[in-house]
Amino acid sequence: MARRKRHPKPEIEAALKYIEQNGWRIEVGGSHAWGKILCPYNDEKCRGGMRCRVSIFSTPRNPGDHSKLLRRAVDKCIRHNLIDEPGTNEE
Repeated sequence: MARRKRHPKPEIEAALKYIEQNGWRIEVGGSHAWGKILCPYNDEKCRGGMRCRVSIFSTPRNPGDHSKLLRRAVDKCIRHNLIDEPGTNEE
């Protein structure tokens, strides 16, 4: 895995590490945002076939709340939860 640039806010950097540990990809750069997180799944069960993506702000008003929002995107991902549930054979 290629090393990415660290986020300047420690709360958000911790959330980004959590996101990477759960298999999501982080793209650094963009026009207005510091970067974005991208879901590794892309199927009809997950947001109508649209890849889950959330912008990462460079200087959010409240870094703690923004880090919670980023973690929540991973935790609430429908496809991610289907794979993590015991007794399912989805891959």
